[in-house]
Amino acid sequence: MVFSFFKKPPQKMPERPTAKPKAPAAPSPTPSAESVSKIDEHLPELEFTRSRPEGVTGGQNTSTARVDLGSQPNLDDDGFELDFTISEFDRNYSDSSVMGINLDHDVDSMQADIEQVAVLYSNGQDAAARSLLEAFVKYYRNVDGLRIWQMLFDLLQLTGDRAAFEKLGMDFAETCETSAPTWRNLAPAASTAGLGVRSFALQGVLTAEHAKALEPLIASLADKRPARIDCSKLVGCDDEIAGQLADLLHEARRKSVVVLLDQIESFIPRLRGRLVVGEKEHAKVWLLALELLQRHGVQDQFEECAIDFAVTFERSPPSWEVVKEVVLPAADAEVKRDAHYLSGDIKSARFDDLPAILELMDVPILDFSAVRRLDFFSAGQLANRIAPLKDAGRDVIIRSPNHLVAELMGVVGLNKVSRILVPKT
Repeated sequence: MVFSFFKKPPQKMPERPTAKPKAPAAPSPTPSAESVSKIDEHLPELEFTRSRPEGVTGGQNTSTARVDLGSQPNLDDDGFELDFTISEFDRNYSDSSVMGINLDHDVDSMQADIEQVAVLYSNGQDAAARSLLEAFVKYYRNVDGLRIWQMLFDLLQLTGDRAAFEKLGMDFAETCETSAPTWRNLAPAASTAGLGVRSFALQGVLTAEHAKALEPLIASLADKRPARIDCSKLVGCDDEIAGQLADLLHEARRKSVVVLLDQIESFIPRLRGRLVVGEKEHAKVWLLALELLQRHGVQDQFEECAIDFAVTFERSPPSWEVVKEVVLPAADAEVKRDAHYLSGDIKSARFDDLPAILELMDVPILDFSAVRRLDFFSAGQLANRIAPLKDAGRDVIIRSPNHLVAELMGVVGLNKVSRILVPKT
């Protein structure tokens, strides 16, 4: 190794001149509004763009924020700006309800498919629902997709396509290694909701504050649905309710809507006890008494009351009319006493009378075995009617809906306020 014996002398660093303190800079004058205006005329508007986060749809995919030239930024010791202004896009996006949604990336895809079909069918889009179901059964090729298969079986049954039903049955038996559902002969589809007899009760002393008790009768007149009114606990009513009830019963006879008054016999004497011949009071009560006597079929008592009415008010009373006798299933009939039965295609139903019906039942049961379709609105209304009973500690049972209707009930949360018993395949 060769060592150099000759080294260069170290160079001295040049001496740095002594720094002299600078005089403080004079504060810049605050710009006037006129000067700022002139600056704005010559300086271009500064903009920056921000891309919309992936997955957020609708509107422009960029947002523009304008830099405020008139504001004084807050700088740190190194000259970096400390304040960060939220753009209009950021503010709107942060306040959006979308930010409040907890996105679950593990959502069951089959559940989403089922809900889509259920909503399509509820809206009357049978062809679209069938197309999806036929595609889904090719994807869910085992018993794990049983709910999909059941929905398609019910759809084919309800639309009357027996050939496709039987072909699907063979495919089902081969794929799932279990027996397929059998074809059932269903009654012809009803064009409107067939909700059976509307049953409710009138009880206590009814005053103007209890006018809501007559809403089920008003609904029956609107949809021309037979009504059965339990009057066994009806004690009395004021003039206002008497007039409303008399008018509704008269309108029912005019429209040929069947209204049966069960156990009205004990109420009629109490009603007539308020009437005094010659005293021009309680005219509406007189009219209700005459209507009830006519409906009860006691012509001699009707004629006696009519004469008293004519003498008191010096005008002609209503005339006697023969009320056609109509037989409805008894409220306690063996075949109907265990449940409230619904049928047909239920559309835009509010179920106003349902709470009163369920209150009369020891075990509230709604039988959906004859219901072909339930639309989304009606399903939501049904959930609203049942929820208070659930809150009060009463269990409501929905029995035998088809699988398409049952899945829709799950979509609107009916399974959280009631027990849904679906027939086994």
